Amino acid sequence: MIIGIDLGTTNSAAGVWRDGKVELIPNSLGAVLTPSAVGLDDDGALLVGLAARERRSTHPQLTATTFKRYMGTTRATQLGRQSYQPEELSALVLARLKADAEAYLGEPVTEAVITVPAYFNDKQRKATRRAGELAGLKVERLLNEPTAAALAYGIHELADETRFLVFDLGGGTFDVSVLEIFEGVIEVRASTGDNRLGGEDFNRLLVDRLRAAHREALGADAMNEALTTRLEAAAEKARRALTQAERAEMAVTWKDRTHTIEITTEDFEAAAAPLLAKLKEPVSRALRDGGLGPNDLKEIILVGGATRMPLVRRTVTRMFGRFPSTAVHPDEAVVAGAAIQAGLKSRDAALKDVVMTDVCPYSLGVDVAEPGPMGSMRTGIFSPVIERNTVVPASRAKIFGTLQNNQRKVIFGIYQGEARMVADNVRLGEVEIPVPPGKAGEVAVECRFSYDVNGLIEIDVLVPQTNERRQLVIVDEDDQRSSDLEQRRAALAALKVHPRDTDANRAAIARAQRCYELFLGETREHVGALLSQFEGVLEGQDPRQIEIARQQLLTALDALEGESFL
Repeated sequence: MIIGIDLGTTNSAAGVWRDGKVELIPNSLGAVLTPSAVGLDDDGALLVGLAARERRSTHPQLTATTFKRYMGTTRATQLGRQSYQPEELSALVLARLKADAEAYLGEPVTEAVITVPAYFNDKQRKATRRAGELAGLKVERLLNEPTAAALAYGIHELADETRFLVFDLGGGTFDVSVLEIFEGVIEVRASTGDNRLGGEDFNRLLVDRLRAAHREALGADAMNEALTTRLEAAAEKARRALTQAERAEMAVTWKDRTHTIEITTEDFEAAAAPLLAKLKEPVSRALRDGGLGPNDLKEIILVGGATRMPLVRRTVTRMFGRFPSTAVHPDEAVVAGAAIQAGLKSRDAALKDVVMTDVCPYSLGVDVAEPGPMGSMRTGIFSPVIERNTVVPASRAKIFGTLQNNQRKVIFGIYQGEARMVADNVRLGEVEIPVPPGKAGEVAVECRFSYDVNGLIEIDVLVPQTNERRQLVIVDEDDQRSSDLEQRRAALAALKVHPRDTDANRAAIARAQRCYELFLGETREHVGALLSQFEGVLEGQDPRQIEIARQQLLTALDALEGESFL
C-alpha cells in the first residue's frame, strides 16, 4: 500500500487514494492533523503528536518541535539522555503516521509519497528521504508542496491551457510556484521561496511584544527557555484569535503572576510589515523566472495554515490586484495532493493519465577562477551549469579551460545556490580529473550535470583530448552508510512507545497539566481537582468510565481556555 504524506513544520498528515477519491487518514485521536512534535513522558516513553505538543510549555527540555527547519543540518536536539538529528525526529513523526495509516486501512503500508518545500535544497531533500527510510517506508517520490496543492485544487482535471500561482505559507516555510497546464501536462514554470519564513515568525513578533511590555516584571527571566515556550503557545493562540477578531488578549503566567497585553489587528500588521515585505520578493522572482506577469495568471491559490491570517490575504490581494482563491483547505491541500500523486504512482484507473514536470529549485554549478586586476586570479566564483527553474529531468554541459601552463589536474567543487561566490552556496561534493600538459586555457574540460525528478544529481567530467572521464553521483554521507542507517532504524524502533489507545488519555493529562501552570488561584485549584479526578478514574481501568471522564475533563478545559487547536 502506498500513501501520501505531508511532513509539515507545525502539523503533519497522511492520505490515501481509494475508491476513486482522496481519504485523509485520522490518527488515534480521530484528527486528520498530527502535530509535528516529539517528546518524552515522565517515565521516559516516547510521545508523538498532540500529547508531546501539550507538554512543550511544561517540559521544554523533553519536547522538540519545528525541527523541519533544520533538516539537512547536523543540529542535534537533546531529549532527556538521548540526542536526535532532525531527520530522526521527522522519522518518529512519519512512523506514527505510518502506524495510524495501517490501523485505519487494515493492511501494511510500505511506500509513501512525501512532500517537501519546493525550495528545499539537495541536503534537505536527502534528509527527508532518509527520514522516510528510518520510519520503514520506501519513499517513492519527493513531491514539491505547491505542486501537491495544485493537484488538490484539481488542475490535473482541467482541459484548457491555464496558469496558476500557488502561494504556500506554512508554519515554518514559504513556497511560491507558478504552474501551467496544457494537453494533460502539468508543468512547473518556476519555484522559489524562503525556508525560514512562516507562521512561527509571526508568532515571534507577538512574543517579543509581550516581553517588551513586561521587561521589568520578568527581569532576568525574560529569555528563560520555559517561559519562551509558554510565550510561543500564547502567541499562537492570540494570532489565531486575530484571524476572526479585531483584537485579542495574549496572556502568560510565570512565577504566580499573569502578564497580559492586548493586540489589535492594526498593531499586528504594523509589527509584521518586515515579514510581509519578505513575502513579495519570492513572488516577483517566480513570475520573473517564469516569464509571466500577474495578469497572465488565471488564479492565485492560497495554501498553508498561515494564509488564514487576514493581513497575509490583504498583502496577496494588493500584490495581484485581485482576491486569491481559498477553494482548497489550507491545512489539507498538500496531503490531498500527495495522496493523488500516490494514486497516480499506483496507476489507479479512476485517475486519468497526467504528465507532471517539475523544476530544479536551485542553480547547480562549479567553482571557477577568473582573471583579476594586475594579472591576479580571483577564485571561488560560482559558474552555474543548470540554472534554477530548469524543467527536470535535465542535462546541461559547459566547457572549461585550464588555468595554468602545464597544469596536471582539474578539481571541480560542486555547489548548489544562487550566490556569486561559492562560499555562500551549499557545497555538494568534488570531482578531480587529470589533464594533459599544455598552455593555459588550451586544454578543454567538459562538465555535464544531470538532474532527475527525485533530485538525484550526477556529474560527468570529460577531457576530450584524452577521453579521460570521471563521474560523480551526489550521495549524502549518511546514505552511503547503509549499516549505520539500519542501526539508527533499529534504535528508533526500540524506543518505548505508548500504545495508540492511550494517546487520548495522555494528551488530556498533558493539556490539564499545562492549564494548571497557566492559571492561578481558584482556577488552578479547580484544574488540579479535575486532573486528580481523571487520574483516579484511570486507575480503575474501566474503558467506558475513562472515556466519559476524559470527555468531561476536556469539556471543562474548553470552558476555561477555549477549544484546543491543531
